[in-house]
Amino acid sequence: MIAKTLAAAAFALVVGLSVPAAAQTAAAPQDTLVMQLKDGNVTIRLRPDLAPRHAERLTTLAGEGFYDGIVFHRVIDGFMAQTGDPTGTGRGGSNLPNLPAEFSDVPFTRGVVGMARSADPNSANSQFFIMFDDAPSLNGQYTVVGEVVDGMDAVDAIKKGDRRANGVVDDPDRIISLRPAAGGQ
Repeated sequence: MIAKTLAAAAFALVVGLSVPAAAQTAAAPQDTLVMQLKDGNVTIRLRPDLAPRHAERLTTLAGEGFYDGIVFHRVIDGFMAQTGDPTGTGRGGSNLPNLPAEFSDVPFTRGVVGMARSADPNSANSQFFIMFDDAPSLNGQYTVVGEVVDGMDAVDAIKKGDRRANGVVDDPDRIISLRPAAGGQ
């Protein structure tokens, strides 16, 4: 009996070590968004413990259907995919006021969701980006609002932009829908 218990504990430890730390904790439904893309669904665990105002903003806008049909206007292979601008230009946002920065010590690694902003750190509104790879240069400079816990393969399939044009995408992919998970708002 003790051998079985030890074996189960060892298995759980090995499995736990193979999953990124950020994804090991299950998110409450109100802290989870499901984004439908052409290549599948993406589950995003929001981090209100790090960025409560930003997490609330994404949940509110997603609940209103704000993101449905919005393009990934800036996509740089090996870096990130940015969306959330209703104009598709990278200069737009929602009708809600901009948010003050909520920086943390959580690093920008593959799958992290960050809030886009202008040169003013307190200008995030509706635009967000998903990291394809690690980008330490963003650490402490942008607000981490969540991470992808399932569906990175669909994120990886988003049409990439022209690196010479700062990732601008011709005929870009769109978010089909982005909604709070069942039981959320």
